[in-house]
Amino acid sequence: QVQLVESGGGLVQAGDSRRLSCEVFGLPFSNYGVGWFRQAPGSEREPVIANDWTETRPYYKDSVKGRFTISRDNAKNMVYLQMNSLKPEDTAVYYCVVQLFSPPTIPDRVYYWGNGTLVTVSS
Repeated sequence: QVQLVESGGGLVQAGDSRRLSCEVFGLPFSNYGVGWFRQAPGSEREPVIANDWTETRPYYKDSVKGRFTISRDNAKNMVYLQMNSLKPEDTAVYYCVVQLFSPPTIPDRVYYWGNGTLVTVSS
């Protein structure tokens, strides 16, 4: 059974850093592109950051460029989202996602989703 389990969300202040983690179970992880979507209150789910299975085709939402980075550890089946210089507009539920080979940026093409972890950034 495939499961994606996120952790690391919480309440932070503007300007702080936070790292989200996602552990992936039940699939050949090294063959999958990985990414993070987010959904703010009253908004649609949107792709934030992603990379393909070879880590050569990164995607960044414009508003997070230079602040967010994505990384993976294939030996541990882990995906990480490092978020720096957080802003109140980054407040959202963050979802870990995977897609075979490609960077997961289109919701309909995402293979698996985590349940999400809430990040709240206070001003």
